[in-house]
Amino acid sequence: MTVTLEVSEGVGTIRLDRPPMNALNVAIQDRLRELAEEASHCDDVRAVVLYGGEKVFAAGADIKEMQAMDHAAMVVRSRALQDSFTAVARIPKPVVAAVTGYALGGGCELALCADFRIAADNAKLGQPEILLGLIPGAGGTQRLSRLIGPSKAKDLIFTGRQVKAPEALALGLVDRVVPAAEVYEQAHAWAARLAQGPAIALRAAKESVDAGLETDLDTGLAIERTWFAGLFATEDRELGMRSFVEEGPGKAKFR
Repeated sequence: MTVTLEVSEGVGTIRLDRPPMNALNVAIQDRLRELAEEASHCDDVRAVVLYGGEKVFAAGADIKEMQAMDHAAMVVRSRALQDSFTAVARIPKPVVAAVTGYALGGGCELALCADFRIAADNAKLGQPEILLGLIPGAGGTQRLSRLIGPSKAKDLIFTGRQVKAPEALALGLVDRVVPAAEVYEQAHAWAARLAQGPAIALRAAKESVDAGLETDLDTGLAIERTWFAGLFATEDRELGMRSFVEEGPGKAKFR
């Protein structure tokens, strides 16, 4: 398979494997959606890593495949494309992208679907669609502007330029830059740590932040309030508070 899901220590790694550049063709897009939904519903998966291998995350869409599509075909395909990436973004568990090499176009848009991005010191990211006479179509105009702000997003989208890891870190496009050999190890460690946390509370936190950003403050506060009160019905909340009182902070072992 060109995309696989492997589970270890509560962490599900969604691995792209289509040499040489992990071009995101239709088959990969559809498979990403399937595996995102599987990771969402699998109890053994408590956190997720997105990974393209040691050399490249994903260099973008399959341009030759896209070139053969006309307007009518893309009207249909563009919804499926966005749905695939949205399925990744809506995994109700912590998701970290381990970015090596190139993350361009659809590759950058896939990284944007994660909650946290760890990049190799030799990584390059960007949205070069404008150089093809296009715009990002898998969420780039929306997720990038929400992440780094509209002006910085427009700079990258209007010019199509690639940014190296240090600039990506300064822009807020990635959250950590590490040596290339350590990218997956650190991403898995981040995910494994959160995989030990209270699953329902983590889901509540993710949904509260993500849904709150799409609405006004009062509605966002209502979302937070509903989740906050609801967590008082969970076993993890009882366990966490009892552990805090009896043993001090940070000692709880959630189930």
